[in-house]
Amino acid sequence: MSTDDGTSRVVVGVDGSPASHAALRWALRYARRTGATVRAVGVYDLPGAEGWSAPAVDVLFDEEQARRSLSEELTAIVPPDTDVPLVQHVVRGNPARVLIDESDGAELLVVGSRGRGGFASLLLGSVSQQCAAHASCPVVIVRPETADGAPPEGDTP
Repeated sequence: MSTDDGTSRVVVGVDGSPASHAALRWALRYARRTGATVRAVGVYDLPGAEGWSAPAVDVLFDEEQARRSLSEELTAIVPPDTDVPLVQHVVRGNPARVLIDESDGAELLVVGSRGRGGFASLLLGSVSQQCAAHASCPVVIVRPETADGAPPEGDTP
């Protein structure tokens, strides 16, 4: 349950959605209280990487774009004076599978209740459902914040 330096690790999935922003804020509050390191994980995939073929893509461009997006998102969400150790990690693959793999050895996995995928009528997104069912550590599923930026009632660590 620890990082290379012996501190505990909290993994959080970040995908640009309001729910993932709320999950990141929740993970930061939790880590501040427990002394953990937050590992913010961004996942990207290539069209046609599995199954049907798709137009050719530039793998290096997609990876660089994913890194830039995650970095910009963290800059926008994480206060510049935060005292919580934060590690950025970008991985190519299926988001649920990557986060489940990242949960191995973590103290906690934090995900948003719904990401950027469709089917807004679902109560939980397919990634959060898969993580809850298969992660190697406890999973916290965070709903998007209210219009005033406050966490939904009961979502405070």
